[in-house]
Amino acid sequence: MRPSRATIDLDALRHNYRLARRLGGGRALAVVKADAYGHGAIACARALEADADGFGVACMEEALELREAGIEAPIVLLEGFFDADELDLVERHHLWTVVASPWQVDLLERHRARQPWQVWLKLDSGMHRLGLSPEEFVPAWQRLSALPWIERMVAMTHFSRADELSHPSTPGQMAVFESVLASLPPGTPASVANSAALMAWPATRREWVRPGLMLYGAHMLDAPCAAADELRAVMTLESKVIAVRDLAAGEPIGYAGTYTTTRPTRVGVVAAGYADGYPQYATSGTPVVIDGRPGELIGRVSMDMLTIDLTDHPEAGLGSRVELWGPNLPVAEVAARSGNSPYRLLAGLKRVPRRYA
Repeated sequence: MRPSRATIDLDALRHNYRLARRLGGGRALAVVKADAYGHGAIACARALEADADGFGVACMEEALELREAGIEAPIVLLEGFFDADELDLVERHHLWTVVASPWQVDLLERHRARQPWQVWLKLDSGMHRLGLSPEEFVPAWQRLSALPWIERMVAMTHFSRADELSHPSTPGQMAVFESVLASLPPGTPASVANSAALMAWPATRREWVRPGLMLYGAHMLDAPCAAADELRAVMTLESKVIAVRDLAAGEPIGYAGTYTTTRPTRVGVVAAGYADGYPQYATSGTPVVIDGRPGELIGRVSMDMLTIDLTDHPEAGLGSRVELWGPNLPVAEVAARSGNSPYRLLAGLKRVPRRYA
C-alpha cells in the first residue's frame, strides 16, 4: 500500500478545544465545516461531543452528515439556510441557524414553525461579506423577536483581519458591533471571536466563541501570541522514501529542472504530491522532517511524488519516514513557502488515508 497517510491526534484536538473554551470564558462552538478542515468531521465531532457546547458547519449537507452519524449536540448553520425548502430540515433536525440577509428575515416571518427556533443574527461590522448592515440589524432583530416561535437569539459578527495584530480593523469592527449591541435588550448573548480574535484580542470574547483553525493546532497570527504557543498540531501528514538517487553536481531534478544540484547529492523520492494535497508550488528549501531531523525539499512537486535532499542524512534511505507537516513542522511554515495558507493545505487534503490516534 502507498505509504502516505495523515494521522489525526484526537487528544490534541480535545486539548485545543479546551484551550479555546478556557480562553473564551463562556461557551465555544467547535467549527467542523469543510470536513473539519480536512480532519474528518464525523470523527472530530465524536471526539469532541462530550466537551463541545455545539458545532459550526457551513451548510445543511454538513449538518445532516453529523446528525446521521448520531451527533446530538447543537449544530449552527454558519451560512444559514439557502431557500425555503430547508426550513423544514432545520426544524426536523433541531438545527440552529445564522440569519444574515433581509430575504431570510422575510422568509422566517412567513414561516409557520412547529417548534422553537434558535437564531444567530449576523451583523456586517466591516467585513462586507454576509451580514445585515448596522441600519438593518436592529429592525431585523425586533421583527424576529416578535415571532413567538423564536426562542433565543444570539447577535454575531465576523472579523476580517483579526490575525493582523497591529491593524486597527478589529477594534474598529468591535466598536461597530458594540454600538449596535447597545440597542438590543440587556443581557443579549453575543458571538464575535473567531480563532485569531480568541487568541489575540481578549476584548472580543463574549458568551459564545467560534474556534476553527485553532482547533486543529494552526494559526495565521502575524506576531507572537502566548495562547498560540499552547496549540498542539492535530494532523501529521507523512510518507516514506521510496527511492534514492546519487547525482553529481550540476544535475537538474524533476519537471522543468527548477533545481540543479550544486554538489554531489543524495536525492530521496517521497510518495506524496499535489494530488494528495501537498502544495504544488512549494519551493526548493521548503522544510520537511526526515526520520525526526530537519531536511528540505528540492525540485518541483509532482502529482504523486516529491524529492528531498538526503546528502546530510547519511542514516536515511529507503523507507525513511518523512513528515511533511505536523508536530515537528507547523503547517503554516509549509504554507508560507508555497503562497498558501494553512486553511487551504489542511482542507485540501485528499487521497491520503486518515488514521485516528
